[in-house]
Amino acid sequence: MAILSIQSHVVYGYAGNAAAVFPLQRLGREVWAVNTVEFSNHTGYGAWRGKVLEPGLAEELVAGIADRGVLANCEAVLSGYMGDAGVGRAVIGAVQKVKSANPKAIYCCDPVMGDVGRGFYVHADIPAMFKNEVIPCADITTPNQFELEAITGMDTSTLANARKAIDQLHAAGPKVVLVTSFREKGGRTSGSIENHIDMLASDGSSCYRIRTPELPLGQGMAGSGDVTTALFLSRYLETGNVRDTLELTAGSIFGIMDATYKAKSRELRTIQAQGELVKPSHTFTAEKL
Repeated sequence: MAILSIQSHVVYGYAGNAAAVFPLQRLGREVWAVNTVEFSNHTGYGAWRGKVLEPGLAEELVAGIADRGVLANCEAVLSGYMGDAGVGRAVIGAVQKVKSANPKAIYCCDPVMGDVGRGFYVHADIPAMFKNEVIPCADITTPNQFELEAITGMDTSTLANARKAIDQLHAAGPKVVLVTSFREKGGRTSGSIENHIDMLASDGSSCYRIRTPELPLGQGMAGSGDVTTALFLSRYLETGNVRDTLELTAGSIFGIMDATYKAKSRELRTIQAQGELVKPSHTFTAEKL
């Protein structure tokens, strides 16, 4: 069985498919990668070369896979950064094709739009597209806190409000919601490695919080959300259990981020710390809320 991953791609460094494909493969998944963007490097550098690819290319590539008669072997579709709204509609079409061939397949949508401190870094039509068209098609969605607020229009500075926002996403369609980064108002102090960051995961009946140390990586690390979503999807396909999936994901992503921090690297150390993907060296326990 395979995962169809429709995301951006960078030649140098780790973002989009360049960040997500290897972790999925290291966990034993076959991956069919369709790139929506081809950039020299991620945009966090402030300058890059390349272009957003035409939505028709993604549609053509998925049609070519369908021509091979193998879509029934696809167990999940994964999407991330899209570039423009046309790509979002191409993703919806791909999901429909896959689910027609394999009704048990699931769709995991990472609604990449922006982050705290950076704001939006997508075209103006992308947020409404995610809210109104893409997320209602998803079985799993994995926004960060900024994206959760953008989609729901809610202030999530308190845990209670974050849970209401998660419920709003469930009502829109997704059975599983993962908030890949969450900070409660007043829950962060400045200046040390003892700061923490949470992830929240819900299956509609139970909601869990997991807390890890927040490493001092400035404005964050490009590609970390892409890796987190890939890990969560793969582990969920394996366990079918949100709590177990959250714990495995948190251990792995913290191990990767810790290796990146210790190496003083501007890019994720996913290859060098690939053992963390399979057997995390850190264990974190999810709290049921």
